Amino acid sequence: MAYIRQLKSEWWQAIVRRKGYPSASKTFRYERDAQEWARALEVEMDRGAFVSRTTAEKTTFSDLAKSFEEDFAPHHYRGQAWKYKLAALKDRLGDFSLVAITAPVVAKYRDDRLKDPDPRYKKDLDKAPRISPATVKTELDLLSKILDVAQKEFGIALPAGNPVLGVRKPKTGKARDRRLTPEEWAQLEEECRRSQNPWLHPALLLAVETAMRQGELLSLEWQHVDKKRRLALLLDPEKIKTEEPRAVPLTSAALAALGSLPKSIKGRVIATDRMTLYKAFERACERAGITDYTWHDLRHEALSRLAERGDLSVLEMAAVSGHKTLQMLKRYTHLQAEKLAKKLG
Repeated sequence: MAYIRQLKSEWWQAIVRRKGYPSASKTFRYERDAQEWARALEVEMDRGAFVSRTTAEKTTFSDLAKSFEEDFAPHHYRGQAWKYKLAALKDRLGDFSLVAITAPVVAKYRDDRLKDPDPRYKKDLDKAPRISPATVKTELDLLSKILDVAQKEFGIALPAGNPVLGVRKPKTGKARDRRLTPEEWAQLEEECRRSQNPWLHPALLLAVETAMRQGELLSLEWQHVDKKRRLALLLDPEKIKTEEPRAVPLTSAALAALGSLPKSIKGRVIATDRMTLYKAFERACERAGITDYTWHDLRHEALSRLAERGDLSVLEMAAVSGHKTLQMLKRYTHLQAEKLAKKLG
């Protein structure tokens, strides 16, 4: 049964009570709004479709994000990447109640984020490239996950369900396919060898021989290099993108590169930081006359070379690269087919 009453503030409060349902109430500026709200709730109860909005209305996204960060994420997430995505979501959606986060709100978040400058280019944000569609997609994926956790783990009912499911995700575009010609590679190697940074050339060789990501390579410690068994052990989940430890096989060229390195007192194989290595690599590319080439392209080069061998299965390539799914390696299967075609004559 619905009750409508005027408060001392002259606002109107609607109260709906029915056996078998939690009591629901809400305050409105006008009496007709209170009556319409009460009637709508009673209709939902008659149809058996009533979902209490009280908790979702009182809970802001910032409140939910805090619970997610403290009670859920520590048991299900490693590393730091999700925290940066969560910070971006809180920045724009933090003050919204959960019932106010609708599909149009999520779509606006997507469109606004795609216009944001990449924060890594701090010196001139006006000329900086925009946030990538892939980054925005992962933020929306995290938002969807948080709202699912709210319903399934925290018992917060979302009357309209998860709004992210009805929103178009940004297209991430084609994966980069930049490879150097043999002449370019020889020139890059020479410039890296001549670099004043003693870690650059060995790091270059290890990257292309092991297919390790830059973060994995920079976190590798000597105590986890087993030259006898020809293995590099990546054991810290927080420093691995997939968060899954693995053993990386070492080729003869990789072992030779390791043999050329001094043993750092810090214990790391490549005892330099990411930005120092990045700048040294950037300058070497400039001296070599190479444009549009990034450190991550070395991983693509490494996997392309493995595929061109023609004697490794996709599963064996995944064991080297650390990909969680084989989908990411499909782009290299044509190289294996080309090699096989040559063998078949």
